[in-house]
Amino acid sequence: MATLAIHPNILENVPDAEAHHASGDFAHMEDSEIMLQLRAGNMAGFDYLIAKYRKPIIHFMYRMIHNQAVAEELAQEVFLRVYRSRETYRAEARFSTWLYRIATNLGVNHARDTRHERSASTIYLDEPDSETGSTPDVADGTPSAEASMLRRERLNAIRQHVLALPERQRMAVLMHKYEGMDYRQIGDVLKLSESATKSLLFRAYQTLRDKLKEFV
Repeated sequence: MATLAIHPNILENVPDAEAHHASGDFAHMEDSEIMLQLRAGNMAGFDYLIAKYRKPIIHFMYRMIHNQAVAEELAQEVFLRVYRSRETYRAEARFSTWLYRIATNLGVNHARDTRHERSASTIYLDEPDSETGSTPDVADGTPSAEASMLRRERLNAIRQHVLALPERQRMAVLMHKYEGMDYRQIGDVLKLSESATKSLLFRAYQTLRDKLKEFV
């Protein structure tokens, strides 16, 4: 994978997004406007975008790859591609949509290239959020030994069946469930209409429900 020659360690030692507020007033600008500033040579705008999207992109990659080091490497590649595209960037879609499209393509390509190395544990829908420590599938309280065993069986089944979904369905579920993206945003990333995106997610969730009937 390419490394960043212009900005080595691009995701390290990035100042907080608010640090550039005074110099560039980026907090009151649209991301697309900041990209136009970058195209004009304002590198502070690039640092601001990295600070703003670094964690979400790493988390998104981690959901697909389930390897922290690889997720960070792929996130670096995402921002490298953003930088390389600065001269040709056109604000035709939301910046975040464009950014997640780059991330999705990289994640899918990586998954294809390393498919023989992956196991059923590659994707964890139950992975605790790194900031809150909570999981969407865990109830409060300490479960009994039997409940813990059933939960582990259920989560293992979820992993296997999500991994088995067709690529677009898998990406759509990850964006919908964990990134909180709506149908239109997901459709923009996957280049689908809103109705096609709804249909894609419906089929994905229906497949998961059918496969997980015994755990419901």
